[in-house]
Amino acid sequence: MGNQNSGILYVVATPIGNLQDISARALQLLQQVDLIAAEDTRHSARLLEHFGIRTPMVACHEHNERDGSGALVERLLAGETLALISDAGTPLVSDPGFRLVRAARAAAVQVVPVPGACAAIAALSVAGLPSDRFSFEGFLPAKSAARSKRLQDLAGDSRTLIFYEAPHRVLECVMDMASAFGPLRKAVLARELTKAFETIHDAPLGELAAWIAADSNQQRGECVLLVEGADDKAERDVVDAESQRVLMLLAAELPLKKAAALTAQITGARKNLLYQWGLEQGR
Repeated sequence: MGNQNSGILYVVATPIGNLQDISARALQLLQQVDLIAAEDTRHSARLLEHFGIRTPMVACHEHNERDGSGALVERLLAGETLALISDAGTPLVSDPGFRLVRAARAAAVQVVPVPGACAAIAALSVAGLPSDRFSFEGFLPAKSAARSKRLQDLAGDSRTLIFYEAPHRVLECVMDMASAFGPLRKAVLARELTKAFETIHDAPLGELAAWIAADSNQQRGECVLLVEGADDKAERDVVDAESQRVLMLLAAELPLKKAAALTAQITGARKNLLYQWGLEQGR
């Protein structure tokens, strides 16, 4: 239950490209609230000007949100209404706003979603990949080693994986994905969604990397990468690297059957699969 005397914080989704994607409700609220907390006031000023909205704005971005949320919550508790917007899409989805929303809820301020555009969901809706279970991973680490490690950790995930990526890193990212997931794993590049040069291209990761490398235009603009999840059955029939390591160590000192049983307890891998793998290694 919200604080009956406080204002309301509206979390408002804005267009990711085509300005006509803004909802009538969002326009009405942006016009009516006392204040708009924007990720970049200069960027959002163009949106507001386009629709003739003159509501005052204040910056709320990753560099000032931690310290500035308290003052905004005070204004909410004093009865003002606020709209939180990001540069594009739904706030908090790889954008600022989490700390403000958490602080507002902790103060019993009512927080209301005003749904709309989200690049990750827009891309998923047209990718042709399974959408019943998916994982939004946001931006991967910028450095190659850390990115590769994160991708290796995700290699066995059976859900469709959704990533955001900077255009200047999209090629090396897809190459790293091909390395971690295998070049035949299905993937989709959704670029510049709802904009003039919108591109949605699907191909196995190896082919997708070659396609991006051959056309520098595919390394521009806002990029969403989607990768099909691992095949559950195929993954169940593979002994992962850590289980292999543990089994080899134990099999050097114990009979294979006992080593497989202990490895299964330690790693969670299937005992029969471990035993069969050990036999194949000549243990």
